[in-house]
Amino acid sequence: MERQLIWQLAIRYLRGKRSMNAVPVLSRISMAAIGVVSAAMIITFSVFNGFEHEVKSLYKAFYPDVRITAARGKFFPATAIPLAGLQKMEGVESVAPVLEDNALAGDLDNISGSANRQKVVSVKGVQNNYFKVNNVGDYIDAGVDTVVNEERPTAITGRGIAQELGVDINNVFSSIMLYYPNPAVTNPENDPLNAYQSLKLHPAGMFTVGNEFDDKYILAPLHKVQELFHAQGMYSSIELKINPSAVNDVKRQLQSQLGSQYKVETRYEQNKTVYMMVAAEKWVTYVILVFVLIIASFNMVGALSMLVIEKKKDIAILRAMGAEAGTIKKVFLLEAVLWACVGGVSGLTLGTAIALIQQEFGIIKLQGAFVVDAYPVKVHVTDIFMVTATIIAVGLLAGWYPAVRASKSAELSLKST
Repeated sequence: MERQLIWQLAIRYLRGKRSMNAVPVLSRISMAAIGVVSAAMIITFSVFNGFEHEVKSLYKAFYPDVRITAARGKFFPATAIPLAGLQKMEGVESVAPVLEDNALAGDLDNISGSANRQKVVSVKGVQNNYFKVNNVGDYIDAGVDTVVNEERPTAITGRGIAQELGVDINNVFSSIMLYYPNPAVTNPENDPLNAYQSLKLHPAGMFTVGNEFDDKYILAPLHKVQELFHAQGMYSSIELKINPSAVNDVKRQLQSQLGSQYKVETRYEQNKTVYMMVAAEKWVTYVILVFVLIIASFNMVGALSMLVIEKKKDIAILRAMGAEAGTIKKVFLLEAVLWACVGGVSGLTLGTAIALIQQEFGIIKLQGAFVVDAYPVKVHVTDIFMVTATIIAVGLLAGWYPAVRASKSAELSLKST
């Protein structure tokens, strides 16, 4: 009976009187303010989700599900970790050895045989099964998607490197020269001709992922890169594609088998700083919007306080009929939650609709160069629940003082009688 009374009174006060009374007007303004902030929260969260999804998709191009590297040093012997044994592990779908290090890249002048333009790049020596481990193949938008280890070895280069060096993948005479210090020469000033080992590659393919990758990576045949780095029979990492449900199990099993001499990292651990930064930005924005929501609820506090004053007669009647002060307090707390929920649900509905339209049709475009044309958006149900819980909490917080005031008013009215 008490619960039914509380709901009936709260809904009656929610509707308000059809007059120019200030309380209904202020309550509508409070609901509108909460609705605007709620819509902003869900739209902002959806945009952050979209960017996070895009960043993670891009990082899949060069960061595998699991990567094995030496705990010390750049390279380790290929015989130390048999690839066949890794391939047989449950949950492992593909295995690819990699040899990676920095080198100096330059375009080759076919007349003089010298490099006119130069750039420091990261060279990844790979086999063609590497494209089964990572998603870089999805971003190769020109030329071939394989590397050839023949008399004229080929390479796949980032678009930024190709443009900076001026190489043309459609020109059969176009070449890239890679230079790497020769470890056998201890004093390069006395022996400049042999100070660097060189490798000539034909750029046969080009990928476009993002500036971070396009300006950095060149993919070349593993055997040729091992010769260039004077690291025959060596790897810098072994990269694995894992069944998504088995990533953590495979990581723990590998780390247990390999011991402390090797690092076994998941994609999240390889890019922990980036992922934490993306998550931190979302939560910082959430905190800021909560503060805005709290500020917007100040108007609700004033409107509810005026409602308490207006309903003094109702409070006195209820108290005379035997209603407890706690019951009256619950009425105004519920009233605050209803105000917050009406505004919040309206804002959530509007914000979710806007986010879904953007997600489906990409109406709002991004300015400047980016991997996507429109603002990426992903609506998560968990964000909707989180915003709803926040709205209810803010409603309770805003209604606490007016509700306490109403209960005290009820006690005073009882004493006066």
